[in-house]
Amino acid sequence: MRKVLIVDEVHPSMAEGLTNLGFEVETRTDLTLTEFVSILPNYEGLVVRSKFKITADILTNTTLTFIARAGAGLDLLDVDACLSRGIAVFSANEGNSDAVAEHVIGQLLSLAHKLHTSDTEVRHGLWEREGNRGFELKGKTIGIIGYGNMGKAVASRLACFGMTILAYDKYTPSADYPATMEQLFEQADIVSLHIPLTSETRGLVSIEFLASFKKPIILINSSRGPIAPLEPLLHGLRTSRIKGLALDVLPNEKLSTWSPVEKELFAEIAAYPATIFSPHVAGWTTESYYKINEVLLEKIKSHFQL
Repeated sequence: MRKVLIVDEVHPSMAEGLTNLGFEVETRTDLTLTEFVSILPNYEGLVVRSKFKITADILTNTTLTFIARAGAGLDLLDVDACLSRGIAVFSANEGNSDAVAEHVIGQLLSLAHKLHTSDTEVRHGLWEREGNRGFELKGKTIGIIGYGNMGKAVASRLACFGMTILAYDKYTPSADYPATMEQLFEQADIVSLHIPLTSETRGLVSIEFLASFKKPIILINSSRGPIAPLEPLLHGLRTSRIKGLALDVLPNEKLSTWSPVEKELFAEIAAYPATIFSPHVAGWTTESYYKINEVLLEKIKSHFQL
């Protein structure tokens, strides 16, 4: 029987679903990297989330036929190395697009209506109405960079707010809201990032990038942290190129490993009232936890014609 190794905490339906497809499943979430590498040659399939970075070296002596990532984004997998070895790679971007869209809109509404700061003030006995005057999304222009599952989900919901939507995707242009980056630079009030982390997108948000916008923007990043490094974000806040910032991701999400420079940069950014943060949970809902497995199991079933 073909064996599959699950190395991350995933919804129990994954093991059950793989078993129903005829695989022998073993869940080992306690493995160290050394232990993981030593036993991997015993398996045909691998289910991961973010515990290990799957490099070409790790794949050298394996007989894997597929790797399923329980989430969106494949930046922790050497996809080229997988494909060169005939290993099919599956991700579940479709499984958490609804969750991401709702999270992004929640953060945007919080910034627009100052919900995060006014809540804190009222809890501390302050009743400041004028200082918490917000603005409406209706009539504003949002530029969506990346028009895959996440970008489309955000656009479909924000259309109901009476916003102008501009969507730019270098590789799969939007048929619904097609735009160039020049149009985003010219018109956007809000920018939401929905692109994978690649050598091309790493550091995309730079001082030069922010200076290209004709108006100060609200910037939302729920994709990957290294796309928007802390230094240009702080510069954007200091120079008012960024008037609001919502981050679900950070360049270094292992907070215990932060250097003094990283700590200082983040502290300065967080001191701005028009900032809001969450710990990489945009796609992390009760429903998406299950839907991600549904998507992956269907892809595995289709690939092997089971």
